[in-house]
Amino acid sequence: MGKPTTLVSASANPISAANELGIQMQVAALQRVRTTQRAGRSQRVDVGRFPLQSALAKAVEQLSAALYPRRLGSFAGAACQENDFVAARIRSGLALLRHEIAAEFAYWEGEAAQPFDADQADDVVRFFAMTLADLRCAIDLDVEAAFLGDPAARSVDEILICYPGAIAVRYHRIAHQLYALGAPIVARIISEIANAATGIDIHPGATIGPSFFIDHGTGVVIGETAIIGARVKLYQHVTLGARAPLGLMTTGPRDRYARHPIIEDDVVIYAGATILGRVTIGEGSTIGGNVWLLDDVPPNSMVVQPAARILSSEPETGFHAAPMGRGH
Repeated sequence: MGKPTTLVSASANPISAANELGIQMQVAALQRVRTTQRAGRSQRVDVGRFPLQSALAKAVEQLSAALYPRRLGSFAGAACQENDFVAARIRSGLALLRHEIAAEFAYWEGEAAQPFDADQADDVVRFFAMTLADLRCAIDLDVEAAFLGDPAARSVDEILICYPGAIAVRYHRIAHQLYALGAPIVARIISEIANAATGIDIHPGATIGPSFFIDHGTGVVIGETAIIGARVKLYQHVTLGARAPLGLMTTGPRDRYARHPIIEDDVVIYAGATILGRVTIGEGSTIGGNVWLLDDVPPNSMVVQPAARILSSEPETGFHAAPMGRGH
């Protein structure tokens, strides 16, 4: 006997006949758009898929657990079992990473004059794996800098787990290695996962020195060719950007490939500051809040906005400005 037929009433189907017709019309319209777009890029090799954000988020989660098994990996076993836990997380994270890097290389191969080596994704993953201990050391220094720089912090564990700046910089340290190894799309997706979670936008190409601290962090933007030295501290809404979007003006090699600021060692940049172009902020300098900078700053400088003024009110004359000196 065959399986009984299940009858579905029209009321049980949420898609009406009219809506179904509209869906089919849109399916056909989308097919035409895809066909037109692909015809305009006839030299492209169609790839099976693009790197997946969900898989890369899981990869970073697994790798973070390997870097910090007890704090980020929820490992609660005996010390003799810790290495096995770490090894399992590394294998899982690298396997996920390798799959997404292979997808990126399949995409780029359509643009390349020659096919890639079959084991290129494996090579990138192998070289990346060799940096894990260095990544752990770099992240430790960033967390320590945050602990020293924020009196509200109660422990380094709180910073590692909770602070948006520490989370964004941890993701950046991972993404930057992958960017340098030739997987820019995978790296960019990882940086955008951190951006979505923290509101901190760090391009994976940015070079950031040790002991880096972003306090509060929401709205921070750091461009691709920015270079940041050691022991630098940024506050929220700081922008290290370029002077103008590419394509809107004639650019030479310097403007194209070195278009973001250089921040030397021991610089502090307060909230809302905007620094644009290939300018250098000299070591030991302090940039005040809401400052707009397009020029180099000498070492050990302090750059601030004009002092704010208090508007005092008098019934006869209305508001007038009073300087904000000592004693006001």
